Parts: sequence; C-alpha cells; structure tokens
Amino acid sequence: MLILEAENISKTYGGTYALADFSLQLAEGETVGLSGPSGCGKSTCARILAGLEKPDTGVVKFAERELRSPNSGIQMIFQDPAGSFNPVHTIYQSLSAVLSLTGVSKPDQRAVMREKLLAAGLQPEILSRYPDQISGGQAQRVAILRGMLVNPKVMILDEPTSALDVSVQAQILHLLKNIQEESRMSYVFISHDTAVVDFMSDRVVKIEKKQEYSLQK
Repeated sequence: MLILEAENISKTYGGTYALADFSLQLAEGETVGLSGPSGCGKSTCARILAGLEKPDTGVVKFAERELRSPNSGIQMIFQDPAGSFNPVHTIYQSLSAVLSLTGVSKPDQRAVMREKLLAAGLQPEILSRYPDQISGGQAQRVAILRGMLVNPKVMILDEPTSALDVSVQAQILHLLKNIQEESRMSYVFISHDTAVVDFMSDRVVKIEKKQEYSLQK
C-alpha cells in the first residue's frame, strides 16, 4: 500500500525552477533514495514532501489524502540537526515538549526519554545539556529520537549524515535501519552520496541535473 505520493510537483523561486514535474511513490515500510548533485532540487523536494512548503503545481498525498500542511505522520530530519533545536532549551526540554503533545504525563516523561536514549546509543545524562554542548552525531541521534516520539509513518531524511565523519555516519545509518525494522516506517532518504543512498534504499530515484531554465512570462 502506498503511504506517500508526489504527482508531477514543481516549485519555482524567483522565476526559476528548483524542481520540475517530479513524481514519487513510497510504499509502507519502504525506503526510496533520492540522489543527485547539489542544487538539483533534492532539499526542495524534501520540504514539499514533508508539507513544509507547497508545490506550485502538482499534488502530494499522504495515506491517500492530499497533504496541505505539516502532518505529524511525516517527520523530517535535517542535515544540521543542532540547528533544528531551540538553543536556549536543554535536550530534556526539547523532548518534553514533544512528549507533552503526545499525551505523556510529566512524571512519566523522563523514563520514556531514558529508554529511547539508551536504544539510540545515548546516555541519559545528555538530557541536561544544551544543543551546543553535544557532538554532531549525538545531535543527529537526538533529532531522530525526537521525530520518533510521535510515531510517524514516514520520515524524510535530508542529507542526515553528510556533516558527520565516516565512523559516525555508519552508526547513524545502522540506527535508522534498526528503527525501520522495528517500526516498519517508510523513509525518503536524500543524499548526494550514491554509496550511502544505495546502502539505505530499496530503490533509488535520481534527479539528474539542476533545472537551469526560467519560466516564460
């Protein structure tokens, strides 16, 4: 069963195509890789699939319904995880805000966080730290963990390992594999690194080149 569909979506900025007539189908439990050179529209596609931006033309469907705004069933993990956290909030505060939305009571939240952190290879003491006090690899693990707290059906991963060294990259990729095996979540995995995309994906969709042409007035 298809969980996410993009049908002929296009997006322009300043009269120039960032993405043109792009289509994608994602089944439940599947990983579709999206690859291509820098500037070809991968990140634009990611934001549209996550509901963070609207396409100029075309439609995105989540669970067979048109996606018009962000949906908790779709979570996005960014290239710069630290930048997605409030810098004046501790990791505990950031995770607590999400758990409160899901109905977990304050007294139970720390136990839930501890369990999830340990499963992600992190020690609970990280909860007292601020985003600038943890490494890039730790921040990416916390970002993935935070996205998982709402039990999404789809995760959009936009260059999730490109800012990390090779050893940490491997740890993050295996963590994502383990999460998917346990949850049957669907991934759209976006990277310019073809080896990483091939390792993660059931199949790969390529954006061959940047759309250089402008709209006709």
